[in-house]
Amino acid sequence: MRILASLLVVLALSIAPAARAPQASSTVEPGFTSLFNGQDFTGWRLANPGAFSIKDGAIVANGTPGHAYYDGPVGNHAFRNFELKVDVMTMPNSNGGIFIMTEYQDSGWPAKGFEVQVNNSFDRDPIRTGSLYQIVNITEAPAKDHEWFTETITVQGDMVMIQVNDKHLVHWMQPANWDGGGPNNPDRRIRTGTIALQAHDPGSTVHYRNIRIRQLN
Repeated sequence: MRILASLLVVLALSIAPAARAPQASSTVEPGFTSLFNGQDFTGWRLANPGAFSIKDGAIVANGTPGHAYYDGPVGNHAFRNFELKVDVMTMPNSNGGIFIMTEYQDSGWPAKGFEVQVNNSFDRDPIRTGSLYQIVNITEAPAKDHEWFTETITVQGDMVMIQVNDKHLVHWMQPANWDGGGPNNPDRRIRTGTIALQAHDPGSTVHYRNIRIRQLN
């Protein structure tokens, strides 16, 4: 009986499906268009290419500061009224961000547009995931490291809304006399621009996948 049981175990293991690495979600809701093919950087322009790689269908940001800018044909990479959804996963003590309404630059933090924060546990910055960075700051992380979550960013007229999974976090109206939040940020305002993903530092690892957008009237 012991021999028979051992043979059955070996047989079961031989026919069991091999374990597979988690694959990127391919769910693109009706009305949305994917900005990332999950395989290569077609349609993206990298400032500091060494900080970005692709693994299991996701863009992985890890390295000295740099940004991956969408530079593809959808909307001619110029978005004004839109709903953007990005699936994100952070490793512990990691910082990242999703820039909206911005413009390519070779180095430095993007001067134009806004950053939507990605940070569940980075100990050097208390501003957490889902914040409209330095404008509406969230101090309690709405998501966890090692788990995929979806950031939804909606821009309509003078309004910016941010949602993480099913939790609404930000509903901000740009004032008529908005100065960008101070003299050092004159271009931090609602405008037409592209999307960028941030690599924050060598100690931070952030995965971005299933990047899709729906343009609004």
